[in-house]
Amino acid sequence: MILRCMLILVCLCFALSCAQAQQPWKLTNIIITFWNAPPVTDEAEARVAAEHYNLTWTAADGLDAAARHGLRAMLQDPLLDPATLDDAAKKAQLDALIDRVKGHPALEAYFLRDEPSVADFPGLGRLVAYLRERDPAHLAYINLFPTYASNEQLGTQGDVVTAYKEHLRQYLEIVKPALVSYDHYQLFKDHDGKEYFLNLALIREAALGAGVPFLNIVQTSDGEKVWRYPTGDELRYLVYTTLAYGGRGISYFIYWGSGQYRGLYLDGKPTELAPQAAELNAEIDALSPKLMKLDSLGVYHTKPLPWGGAAVPADSPIQIAGPGEFVLGLFGTKGRVTAFMIVNRDYRKSAAAHIILAEGARIAEFDRSRGTWRRYAAAGPDGTITIDLKPGDGRLFRLAR
Repeated sequence: MILRCMLILVCLCFALSCAQAQQPWKLTNIIITFWNAPPVTDEAEARVAAEHYNLTWTAADGLDAAARHGLRAMLQDPLLDPATLDDAAKKAQLDALIDRVKGHPALEAYFLRDEPSVADFPGLGRLVAYLRERDPAHLAYINLFPTYASNEQLGTQGDVVTAYKEHLRQYLEIVKPALVSYDHYQLFKDHDGKEYFLNLALIREAALGAGVPFLNIVQTSDGEKVWRYPTGDELRYLVYTTLAYGGRGISYFIYWGSGQYRGLYLDGKPTELAPQAAELNAEIDALSPKLMKLDSLGVYHTKPLPWGGAAVPADSPIQIAGPGEFVLGLFGTKGRVTAFMIVNRDYRKSAAAHIILAEGARIAEFDRSRGTWRRYAAAGPDGTITIDLKPGDGRLFRLAR
């Protein structure tokens, strides 16, 4: 009798563990990653973990090193290509690869493609579906073009907005991704690109409509001749505007630079931006548990409105008075605003945001250094609350009545 009970218990535990292993991939924390990973060594992985990244990139033989340092990993392999499914021998090799890595504690995602055209979507859709069938617990990752890609690159026609929205529509309908990732590099030597907030808005809208999170790849390189190398304040602006739009992932392009191609590192040595990125990563890591519990309910701008930016509506529970260029991200649950993030859109100078709350409301700020909420100052005689923001900085608050 005892033996029979033990056998039943073992079977139940095995069934439960199999059911858990087959759960579809779901994002549990904000992704902090990069492109151009360093060579996979224990020294490099320890440094990546110390800089508060939670996702690195590696081939299958680097998964153990990632796991030793508490990192999740994006798997790279030539077999992760739609053409593999049409070649019996390669498909068998892919099956063997999946079986070998899908139970590895470090595996988070399979890297499939960067910046595909609409013509690539059917093949990628097949591969995503195949991976989801063989290993539903891990993400099939694809990165999309930015808005400034040409119609030829996108595979769609029309003006910037029309062509890009159609590109996103077909991507979501055909490929059915679990996460939307895109890149946008706006920092040029003599000016800033004009489509940054337009791209954020279109990606956010598409991701919300599909019920999936999105990730923004931001610029940490001067690898193109027309690019400038970002400052720490510019990087902070890129990170916090993404978070205010409800972004669930930040990726830096690039991490490991070489020759004249600066990333966060150059020829194995950290640039001045590397420690500033690490500081930002620690802040994202602290904010992640709070933001992951909240839905993005609206994003607004003060004047002058950038392309793609909407003005704060009259019925918003938070209004912004006075000068300054700000982004206001509203968050909450079940459609009710319970929190907000305000970002200084100016990465060159500090600014004071004067906000007006609904009558009777109070606010508490999330302290990124301590990981706790603290009561914020009450409204002044004119009914406003002043929030001081460093260049490009964002701060998260919750509402209480």
